Amino acid sequence: MANASGFFTPTMRISSSINLNRSGFRCPDVISKRIRCSSTSQGVESFSPPESRSPRLVSKGCKLVGCGSAVPHLQISNDDLAKIVDTNDEWISARTGIRNRRILTGNESMTGLAVEAAQKALEMAEVKPDDVDLILLCTSTPEDLFGGAPQIQKALGCKGNPLAFDITAACSGFVLGLVSASCYIRGGGFKNVLVIGADSLSRYVDWTDRGTCILFGDGAGAVLVQACDSEEDGLFGFDFHSDGDGNRHLNAGIKESTTNDALGTNGSALGFPPNHSSFSCIKMNGTEVFRFAVSVVPQTIEASLAKAGLNRSDIDWLLLHQANQRIIDGVATRLEVPKDRVISNLAKYGNTSAASIPLALDEAVRSGKVKQGQTIATAGFGAGLTWGSAILRWG
Repeated sequence: MANASGFFTPTMRISSSINLNRSGFRCPDVISKRIRCSSTSQGVESFSPPESRSPRLVSKGCKLVGCGSAVPHLQISNDDLAKIVDTNDEWISARTGIRNRRILTGNESMTGLAVEAAQKALEMAEVKPDDVDLILLCTSTPEDLFGGAPQIQKALGCKGNPLAFDITAACSGFVLGLVSASCYIRGGGFKNVLVIGADSLSRYVDWTDRGTCILFGDGAGAVLVQACDSEEDGLFGFDFHSDGDGNRHLNAGIKESTTNDALGTNGSALGFPPNHSSFSCIKMNGTEVFRFAVSVVPQTIEASLAKAGLNRSDIDWLLLHQANQRIIDGVATRLEVPKDRVISNLAKYGNTSAASIPLALDEAVRSGKVKQGQTIATAGFGAGLTWGSAILRWG
């Protein structure tokens, strides 16, 4: 029958038995190859959906099969920062664990870093750009107001024009992108999904504020998530949350340029046309963000483990958003994860927001630290406030 929008709503009869896999997704074990759709509207008797290269209603899992990363050439050390703000290497490293960060300069761009990271991930996965079905760019700093993912699709040379769009969830963005990719694979029949985390927060830093300028760097990381049989599924469980009330502790809001608010000579109303606006520099209450992170991150990881049916002892590696070494150490202590099972490259790159997790993962994989089949507990947390975690297997 026709619904309120005027479109016919078919009634679907599907023969299947359903169970739940470890990630909490419903997986049909047996699905009839024939799906019959009927409608009570006159003139519409039956409809047979065309076959696609990936059947939508099948039992599918997903796995991580390739990774890559890229950073700018310019390295700024703590000693370099000490020349422009009242600080020193000992003060910064003791409070944050950061010693260096990379900053975009000259002709470098965030999009360029994202493309380089994506190319490396595709190369490792042995997947051609034309075989990519979806590109998810996780970023809070796109170089176009309307998003940057389509430009990455263009630069990669994906001739099939796959869907590409941005996900904005600050430092939680990449983990959210991974779970989103799994949903498209499980529920949409996608085969290869490219998830990219990239940010250039240096453009939104007040370089006279030693409380924030010491923290952030630029970078990009990417992972290729690929469809597989349900028995090979590599995403075991996840958990996500947000708290808009905490926005006051970490934000970069819009600021309007000052103009004459008097009525225009053409008789325009007061306040019109609108003032030009831009985003302010990052503002952060470090103490509150620290308290927030060490409290919620262990909780969300425990929740993901419970959904996956796993215990802390099943974790091979703990990979957190690289925000502050004291946060990473605090969460590891609460979860009773030994230091030698914690992945951290914060000292080299600082806080690269959505790029930090895939950047650290790529280095750990390429160095041989993370091996195929190992289980990783990962979590992102930051502005919004947002936080979330996922339990996954590499390879």
